[in-house]
Amino acid sequence: VQWVESGGGLVQAGSSLTLSCVDSGNTIAFNAMAWYRQAPGKYRELVAGITWRSDKTKYADSVKGRFTISKNNDKNTMYLQMNNLRPEDTAVYYCNALDGSTWSREGFYDYWGQGTQVTVSS
Repeated sequence: VQWVESGGGLVQAGSSLTLSCVDSGNTIAFNAMAWYRQAPGKYRELVAGITWRSDKTKYADSVKGRFTISKNNDKNTMYLQMNNLRPEDTAVYYCNALDGSTWSREGFYDYWGQGTQVTVSS
């Protein structure tokens, strides 16, 4: 299982970015994928998740209305469209599999890719 995140960068507040996550492994064996982020000195948090078959989504309250998660099943690729970025969105963003019924990674192997850095200046 291997995910490759890309699309991060340094932008000003109010800008937009689109992150991509390509799965070169067997993530489709799981029922959902999600974007997480970790800011310096903070715990990693769930940003947005989506189920592979039903496209059910979940968003953190802090990003609702600004971020949109989507996927292309044929390409095993997931996206995160981020609009109206704020300095507090600054973090390393990761993608990973999770259980779409609980939105939890409990019991999952603790593997994470390198992530992609998003930095938002004020």
